[in-house]
Amino acid sequence: MAEAAFAPEQAPQPAERSFDVLARRDEAWSGQSALDLLPENNGPRIEVLRGCVVVSPGNCHDRRVVQRELAYRVLRAAKPACLWAYQSVNVVSGDDLFIPDLAVLRTRGGGQTALDVGTVVLLGEIVSVASRRIGVIDRPREYAAAGVPFFLRVDLRNRVPAMGLYELVDGEYRPLAAAAAGTTFVMNQPFEFSVDPADLLDEEAPAEEPDTGE
Repeated sequence: MAEAAFAPEQAPQPAERSFDVLARRDEAWSGQSALDLLPENNGPRIEVLRGCVVVSPGNCHDRRVVQRELAYRVLRAAKPACLWAYQSVNVVSGDDLFIPDLAVLRTRGGGQTALDVGTVVLLGEIVSVASRRIGVIDRPREYAAAGVPFFLRVDLRNRVPAMGLYELVDGEYRPLAAAAAGTTFVMNQPFEFSVDPADLLDEEAPAEEPDTGE
């Protein structure tokens, strides 16, 4: 008598990621659960702080411009110090999940969905009127608690950029360097970098092509 053939048991397919889980889930969130359950997106910033999901609207135009320009310039300055700079990456600290405007790391982030806060040298935030409390009070406090050595802030009040660098000392950030638009911001650690904050808005008109008479 021929033996019956049995089909191998199929492994259950993972459920499709959806933001609907934000309304259904009734237990505390962690950074890992957010990474596992929520879809990737290029819109709102979705973070996890103290067990809660925090959703922030997408950046305004000025913040996007400054973020792009700052990340480009910092990347070039950090490379000689064997550091890597990224914008809007997932940074996990315990059960928290941060998405800073700028992150400077000791290791490359390529191929990774999230980066451990232990690899972070500096985190940066760009502060607008709508995000002022977050960038001036909340983020420095959270990053200091996570042990991030340096914090960089760009303030866009009245569209006149100003910058400040802070170093973690005894659990709190102490100012190291500062400059307003029209002057030069200079920092020497954790790597050498200088810029006129006004240049981060990148509002110079494109150079006109020469008239060839054609």
